[in-house]
Amino acid sequence: MPGRKIESEIDIAIEDPRWDSVADDLEAFVIRAVEAGLSVAPQLPDHPIEVSVLLTADDVVQELNRTWRGKDKPTNVLSFPAPPQPAHAGVAVPLGDVVLAYDTMLRESAEQSTPLHDHLAHLLIHGTLHLLGHDHETGDAEASAMEALETEALHGLGIPDPYAD
Repeated sequence: MPGRKIESEIDIAIEDPRWDSVADDLEAFVIRAVEAGLSVAPQLPDHPIEVSVLLTADDVVQELNRTWRGKDKPTNVLSFPAPPQPAHAGVAVPLGDVVLAYDTMLRESAEQSTPLHDHLAHLLIHGTLHLLGHDHETGDAEASAMEALETEALHGLGIPDPYAD
């Protein structure tokens, strides 16, 4: 059921200081965006989860993209779902990692005439939904479903639909 709240731990690592200019309280902003993505997911685990977010530069993301996806180029966001693990009372189970590239995000934001913090929220939600098993690359129906969830989560943050014309 969309709008549910799940107990979550969101760990944030900021490797590139340029990220600090994106939002006044960057860590709080990241947490709100990840939680927005979780809140619209049709299926959530019934136990606490942990999401790790790495805010870094293009060269780091390019290396990860080359190593794990065989694509030797930077991309805006990468998601690495954690392998399934048993839940233990009071212990958050890792859901996975979301990694964002500052330079690519900055360029895309300018190309789309979108405020940088809005684009960041979108990519965080997008990456979080990937951790939950959503995949826009598996077909038009899944892409449309994922876009609808992203739009709903962004709406909850007061951010306009990035897919609207």
